[in-house]
Amino acid sequence: MMNHRPPQALLFDLDDTLWPIGPVIAAAELGWHAWLAERAPVVTDKYTVEQLRALRMALLERQPDMVADLYKLRRAALEAVFLETGADSTHIDGAMAHFHTLRNAVTMFDDVLPVLEELRTMLRLGVITNGNADLEVIGLHHHFEVALASHSFGRAKPAPEIFLAACTALGVAPEHAIYVGDDLRLDVQGAQAVGMRAVWINRSGSSAHLEAGIVPDAICASFDELLVWVKAQMRHNEDQEPKGH
Repeated sequence: MMNHRPPQALLFDLDDTLWPIGPVIAAAELGWHAWLAERAPVVTDKYTVEQLRALRMALLERQPDMVADLYKLRRAALEAVFLETGADSTHIDGAMAHFHTLRNAVTMFDDVLPVLEELRTMLRLGVITNGNADLEVIGLHHHFEVALASHSFGRAKPAPEIFLAACTALGVAPEHAIYVGDDLRLDVQGAQAVGMRAVWINRSGSSAHLEAGIVPDAICASFDELLVWVKAQMRHNEDQEPKGH
């Protein structure tokens, strides 16, 4: 379905769209476990990194609404383990603060910052994320007028409410907004369901969209390709405007 309405806003996913998140979380989990080993060894003597992760996943299965706030999930699982092992609960706040620091030690894809700098001169920019990245800590907050996270909003992508709320916060109609993300279901389907255009960032060259039967409005292997596509959308709309007599 073609959408030739002029774009006014561009909204982004964060994890695996602006930076790779797998290596960050893997390193954060190891660093977190080492921090706990120094202060609550009864926890780490009983539970490995993998076993703590399995406990969180089991808790999430029992309380699926926690998907909207993964810090809350992590803390709840940790509190249960501290109680079970008799560890000193005064370390829970410190453990969560330490994980927050490690989780935000991200390294952006090389093409992201230059393109964001250019895009912010062209369109209003925003963020919709299911993750817990802290844009101020990372140093990116000044690029975005609106940053909506599931843990504060209370609903996670692909819920239509979070996409619509972000558009409302930016003061643009969904059909005038474009969403950019790496996840076909959460990002592409979620955005298109409310009338937004959706760009799939597919750095690996995957054909998963064909198997899933999902049709992004554009597929970009890099932010450089995204910039070219956005400029083409804006030029197309300029070309379609009626000329004065």
